Amino acid sequence: MKLINEAGWNKTVENNRDPYGACVIRFCERWADMMEQEIAKGAKLADIAKKTSHDADTEGITGFMYGCAVNILAHVWEHGEELRRWHNGEYDYDGDGVVNPAILTVGV
Repeated sequence: MKLINEAGWNKTVENNRDPYGACVIRFCERWADMMEQEIAKGAKLADIAKKTSHDADTEGITGFMYGCAVNILAHVWEHGEELRRWHNGEYDYDGDGVVNPAILTVGV
């Protein structure tokens, strides 16, 4: 994983040693590595982010964990800002921060 903020990544890893947080960290690493492999072959992040997220999910992450991973990668990874914009676009949001995909709206 090509980091642009190694100190931020190291702090995040240190702060997430519990089983839940460590799962998010492992997912971040797998997902970023998979996306980097596809990008190196000429793929666009927007075309491979969804599939690679499913492929990287070997531990059954939750929607909240996924949102945490996007947020972490947005701050530390070489392609993080592009990932954040893609992710937010999936929810028709074009602003700051990262959309929380764990929010559930039930219509009647």
